[in-house]
Amino acid sequence: MTVNSDLEGLRQAKQPVSGALAGPYGHPFHPILVTVPIGAWVCSLVFDIASRIVHRPAFLTHGSAWLIAIGVLGALAAACVGFLDLFAIPTGTPAFRTGLVHMALNLAVTAAYAAGFAWRRGGGFPEGQCVGYGQLALSAVSLATLAVSGYLGGKLAYRYGVRVAEESVQAEGYRTRHRP
Repeated sequence: MTVNSDLEGLRQAKQPVSGALAGPYGHPFHPILVTVPIGAWVCSLVFDIASRIVHRPAFLTHGSAWLIAIGVLGALAAACVGFLDLFAIPTGTPAFRTGLVHMALNLAVTAAYAAGFAWRRGGGFPEGQCVGYGQLALSAVSLATLAVSGYLGGKLAYRYGVRVAEESVQAEGYRTRHRP
């Protein structure tokens, strides 16, 4: 690729495929939506661990299962707009390959959490008991994988500038007003 085609690919990756669906220029929806599954799944792991510590863990085991469900629904919403952001990246580029790995990891994590939810709701633990070690391990491994995927998402935004406004647009936030 030439320098001009590289710059054109970068400009393309900064523009939304659909501003109405993926968020306007310089303010994508994907980073906003990912906070739902991340927060829900971190809290579910905290509830899982706490269920092994407290005397009556039923409220924690039930809460954890529903936090997992909320996270799965949030992840599906984030995936929809993230997929649109992926379409903006030119194929065959390191940014596109990073986006594909980011997407694959997130889909695998979401599938693991969906399976974990089904396991819990399908009688994975007797009423009133703490979360089992297998379910706890699945959540911990899934969350660790999500962290790796989050690193790649950060690389897409902060290194490759996917869906980030041009520096000339960003500069307006650093202009000072001179008062007479």
